Amino acid sequence: MLDAGVNSVFHTGTTMQDIVDSVRAATTDYTDLDSDDSSARLGRTLSQLVTGKDVSSAPRKRPDRVIGLTGSPGAGKSTLVAAMVNEMHRAGEKVAVIAFDPMSPITSGALLGDRLRVDFNEVDEDCFYRSFAIVGEDYAHLSDIIEILGGAGWDKVIVETVGAGQSDVAIRDHVDQTAVVVVPGMGDSVQMDKAGILEIADVFILNKADHAGEAKLARELLDISTGRPICETIATKGQGIEDLVKALFPSG
Repeated sequence: MLDAGVNSVFHTGTTMQDIVDSVRAATTDYTDLDSDDSSARLGRTLSQLVTGKDVSSAPRKRPDRVIGLTGSPGAGKSTLVAAMVNEMHRAGEKVAVIAFDPMSPITSGALLGDRLRVDFNEVDEDCFYRSFAIVGEDYAHLSDIIEILGGAGWDKVIVETVGAGQSDVAIRDHVDQTAVVVVPGMGDSVQMDKAGILEIADVFILNKADHAGEAKLARELLDISTGRPICETIATKGQGIEDLVKALFPSG
């Protein structure tokens, strides 16, 4: 493998710190990208932004619509986003997705696995997808990220949060509408109410609506929704996604 050009091979017994040190040694500072690929250039600009580089020359514009998607881990947020991207692609619409993943406070590593749900062979150039690793509620660069996306021509944006609790309340300051994802059988309504997540919802998404406990959770949401929309979805089957997209990105 080394002869074939692989930089490092890690064996059983290699410590995580050894792997982290190897990856850090192999990385270099971000520089301007000489490419005709607009998505690649946009991705590089965002990387430069979050690493403290000067990106003042990048065009900026507030997108027409920015949606924040939050909810407990395991609620199916990434699958929902992928289903929404596919539905918007089917309808001839383009969308940019910003997904935040939790960063290890020890190694600074992150899985950045949200994008695994999206089939980029299907959506092609209709979706720009960028993952970021953050610690806690560090959404410090989000306003700039959103404006740079708008400046690059992306008028519809979805922001997927870490989904780790109280820190996600901060997302409301950056988006036009906040959608909170809840699922049956996970105690979401109790735990999220304690964290203040339910209070920030403009739209409730009851995902995994084919699971046991759906009716009970639907009643609970009706009791607290005070007229806010409730969308039921089964993201893995694409059910309810068309109506959800229409609710979050109304035309006209």
